[in-house]
Amino acid sequence: MKAIDVARAALEVVDGEAEAVAHVEHSGLARFAGSEVHQPTLIENAMVTLRVVQDTRVGVATTNKIDADGLAEVAERARAAARSAPPDDAFPGLAPPADTPKVEGFDEDTARLGPEEQAKRADAAIEAGGEVPVYGFFTSAKSELAVASSTGLSVQQRMTDATALVVAADESGSGYAEQTAWRAGGIDPALVAQEAAEKARRTKGGGEIEPGVYRAVLEPYAFADLLDYFSHDSFGAVGLLEERSYFAGRLGEKVFDEKISITDDALDPRGLPKAFDFEGTPKRRVELVEHGVARGVVWDRTTAAQAKNGARSTGHAPPAELRDWGPLPSALSVSPGDAESVEELAQLVGYGLYITRLHYLGVVHPREGVITGMTRDGTFRIRDGKIAEPLVNLRFTVAVPDFLRDVLGLTSRAALVNSQNFYGERYPYGVLTPAIASERFAVTGVGSKPGI
Repeated sequence: MKAIDVARAALEVVDGEAEAVAHVEHSGLARFAGSEVHQPTLIENAMVTLRVVQDTRVGVATTNKIDADGLAEVAERARAAARSAPPDDAFPGLAPPADTPKVEGFDEDTARLGPEEQAKRADAAIEAGGEVPVYGFFTSAKSELAVASSTGLSVQQRMTDATALVVAADESGSGYAEQTAWRAGGIDPALVAQEAAEKARRTKGGGEIEPGVYRAVLEPYAFADLLDYFSHDSFGAVGLLEERSYFAGRLGEKVFDEKISITDDALDPRGLPKAFDFEGTPKRRVELVEHGVARGVVWDRTTAAQAKNGARSTGHAPPAELRDWGPLPSALSVSPGDAESVEELAQLVGYGLYITRLHYLGVVHPREGVITGMTRDGTFRIRDGKIAEPLVNLRFTVAVPDFLRDVLGLTSRAALVNSQNFYGERYPYGVLTPAIASERFAVTGVGSKPGI
């Protein structure tokens, strides 16, 4: 059944104001560990979330039972939730009908990939890893999202996505690589594994360094994670309204290096395109930072109504289970620079650090954009403008605005880095970013050596 049919069927069992969001997924994930394919996962599921409005009271319920009895039951739960909910005088009402933009993001060849094809791609990664054991997965999916409501709104979109992710690791080294796209034909699992394995070979015998502030090159994997965590508080409307965003009181001011321009652009075919949000509001390109100047944040209907300053939704309403977070960017894009390669960025750094990937990230101080975490799977010294000897994993504590205030350069090519964890409903999103070289990256300690 198509997602729009599920949404309309759910809407028909409710009298009065209501909104139905249907999410249909057909996906497969071929996981491998120690260079052996194991734990294949296949998912075929349809979910519907029903939001019922009674005066100013709103109730929400979700089910994956989409037959007549299941829809009747979820409608009753949504009505009961509305009856017991407190009045919400700030509720902006359900979204009106609107024309959604035409976007790419669906590929027939990717949609047709089945378990056998997914396993073959996993095998290709294993073969390419060579003598270094590889761990990771190849996954692909087709999914549909639809929103229908009593206002007459009715929108739908089909999506495909695929990701190859590889960690190459043995007892003395580890490396990481990934590729994500909405066309599986644009992903080369063997090339991903080769990149990870080569990185693993170079990390053997990692040394230590003293804590301090270093110049650093961050690959797109690392930069994407740093931006993601910073964005949760600083690029969304809730953080701005609650004044815990770094942008609070700074909109219109120069906050980063003029080389930094950041948008949230779900319409960009280089990313994972989306036409509308989980309220059915059309997506818009949002300028977050323009040549270092803070320009704005993303909004949904609720936060725009709360602002009472003429703000309007930018098409960033999250799914019901994430509504407490408010609107968040899901298509971050950083404008590239002029450097032809990460090696050219290393030349700009001279002496410093080269960082492949981050993990265990946590927000220390949202108002100032301070984030802590560890480097992983490929950390090196830069000496005399060249990527040199390997280092152990490093603990860092970085104020992202400081990191972005003095930027030495960015590569001219951007990579799409996956952001979804594949544990919940399939909704592909990621960060499109180049590699970056910065004047300041604060190392606060050392951790374990690379490897298992």
